[in-house]
Amino acid sequence: MSFVTEKKGLVLVAVLWIVVVLTVIVATVGRSGILDTRVRLLRTEETRCKWACRAGIEKAVALLNEDTRESDHLLDLWSDNDTDLNNVSLEGCVYNVRVIDEAGKLNINTATKEQLMALPYMEEYIADAIIDWRDTDDTPSGLGVEGGYYENLPFKYTIRNGPFRTIRELLLVRDVTEQLLYGEDTNFNDKLDYNEQDGDENPPPDDSDDELDKGWISFLTCYSYSKNVDAQGNARININQADENQLQQSLGISSSVARAIVQKRSNSQFTSIVDLIDSSTSTSSGSSSSGATGQSATLDTPTFYEIADKITVDTQQQTQGKVNINTAPKEVLVALLGGDDQAWQVAENIVAYRQGLADGMKSITDLLEYGLVNLDTFKKIEKNITTRSDVFTIRCFATAKRGSDSGLTLQTEAVVDRSASPYKILYWYHGASN
Repeated sequence: MSFVTEKKGLVLVAVLWIVVVLTVIVATVGRSGILDTRVRLLRTEETRCKWACRAGIEKAVALLNEDTRESDHLLDLWSDNDTDLNNVSLEGCVYNVRVIDEAGKLNINTATKEQLMALPYMEEYIADAIIDWRDTDDTPSGLGVEGGYYENLPFKYTIRNGPFRTIRELLLVRDVTEQLLYGEDTNFNDKLDYNEQDGDENPPPDDSDDELDKGWISFLTCYSYSKNVDAQGNARININQADENQLQQSLGISSSVARAIVQKRSNSQFTSIVDLIDSSTSTSSGSSSSGATGQSATLDTPTFYEIADKITVDTQQQTQGKVNINTAPKEVLVALLGGDDQAWQVAENIVAYRQGLADGMKSITDLLEYGLVNLDTFKKIEKNITTRSDVFTIRCFATAKRGSDSGLTLQTEAVVDRSASPYKILYWYHGASN
């Protein structure tokens, strides 16, 4: 009897072990199945977000292509357009798009040391290192460093000794940190998020002052350029080269004024378009606009403002680094103007003036016409400013929706040149946002 009981006990133990093993197998398979389901869900969400980001990029490009080219400003639909660019639902995702004018920034490949020093948190040794990175020689400038410094680092690399190719290349320059480049807005949403105002509790580091401190990436670019054309896309007339007939026919001025312009430049080439209305522009001509002789021909100021966008003293077809005075933030305008207290006041006046315009400034001479700068200041910055743009950064953030909770978020960043047809991609990044 005891033998039978013992046998039954062994059978019961075996059965229990089988149950345990089967339970473990079922649990493992169940977990694996849940994990596989989650992986498939994440992959599905990632694919949806990827194409939602692409849709957002294409939507922004369409708005840029539809935009008139007479001037570009912050009230254009590519910039101020909640309906088409914010909280757009698409196939289980919601995307948001920001378009930034690259011509609203200083070009790091052409900016002077004085302009770099006017940027927030800039130090002289960093400004010199930036200039040494982009120049072609091996001689350190001021407090800068050349190739030898980088080649002797623990993880050495080669200095560019040429133009920056992306703005993030700045992180390779001595003492340029992510905090200096990105500031507190590391997710580029232009909003002060919780983790951007909590000190060192969560990255990024911030000063907890309830203000969003932007990094140099908001003020610097390496892509901007301007074509030497007027608002209609026609090549500008070079007042140092055009003959009397070209000046008269292209600009609609009288023959006497055209003759006076040619006579004046025979003594000295124009260095700025405002030389046309300088007090020394008037000159004795063979005849006036009415045909009389011995009279002085002048270009009146209203006519100058009318033709200013059609004329140039620059022989290049395009110029790198001109700043769009309609879209540049105050910090960039200050740097452009020299960085002193007067520059801050002038920059504030420009920003306040353009905020009251529905279509932005049409010509750079609007700064003169409406008393925002004096003649000397205009001559100083005239060759570095524009009112039109071709290169833009487009950032699209797409979030997959899981019921009422937010799911995976991806971002795509593209730098595009809309002057080409189809548009040309100068930079492309796609990856996780959080």
